[in-house]
Amino acid sequence: MAATADIRTRSDDSLQSYFNQIKAIPLLSFEEALELSKRIQEGDEGARNRLIEANLRLVVKIARPYAASGVPLMDIIQEGNMGLIRAAEKYDYRRNIHFSTYACWWIRQSISRYISNKRRTIRLPHRKEVLFQKIQKAYHALSQTLMRQPGAADLAAAIGAPLEEVEQVLKMTNNFVSLDMMGDHQSFEDSSDAADLQEDYTYNPERALLRKSAHTDTMHILGRLKDRERRILTYRYQLDGCERHSLKAIGDKMGISPETVRQIEMKAIKKMRSNAEDLRDCVYFA
Repeated sequence: MAATADIRTRSDDSLQSYFNQIKAIPLLSFEEALELSKRIQEGDEGARNRLIEANLRLVVKIARPYAASGVPLMDIIQEGNMGLIRAAEKYDYRRNIHFSTYACWWIRQSISRYISNKRRTIRLPHRKEVLFQKIQKAYHALSQTLMRQPGAADLAAAIGAPLEEVEQVLKMTNNFVSLDMMGDHQSFEDSSDAADLQEDYTYNPERALLRKSAHTDTMHILGRLKDRERRILTYRYQLDGCERHSLKAIGDKMGISPETVRQIEMKAIKKMRSNAEDLRDCVYFA
């Protein structure tokens, strides 16, 4: 018992020392963060470090509520710092949004994934583990595009797996056990279930900004295509806010056959593979 108390004391001392260190780091103004972003894109490592260090307090603020998960707070902060580093590398001053607003998503996402993985108490057969990894990836991607927590049917459709298999894997894991039962507004404080560690995808300003920015970036990339290719992808993937069009419906609109539409769609997608990393950022923020 005494040894445990001693370890806890040392841990508390380390945390307090860390807090004292980061409190001494000056914060940045909006304009300073934009300037650092410009320099980072030019390869300035010092600017990158300055942007990260000035926002370490933001990580602590976001990490504190997750301490109830049973994972040491310092471990949670370290994972949040990894998300912060990723945000600093991806932040683009041309979006004209506050870095802290942009970084919040990355920090929370990094922490949520870490805690979910730590709380996994069951090892899956290899085939089920592969399926679970696909479900995880689809879950985070769909959460961004749907702006809500996807259910088992959404996940099954996204990864092309039978609904029964997806439901079975969800029941075998802790991460997603409550996906279909949780309400859209259930908060972290309402339950200790690991599923509650996932983000709340009800409306908030920072997520709306990111979604708008992602849509703008996607449309910019589409602008590199020919007009007919761009129109077909827009119709097929609901990029203008309308319902998804079938090949026949697009063909009727454009005066060409469904097969021609399909061929143009495939050609356009091949062209966009050179921009795959950009598109992944827009849709998934991986």
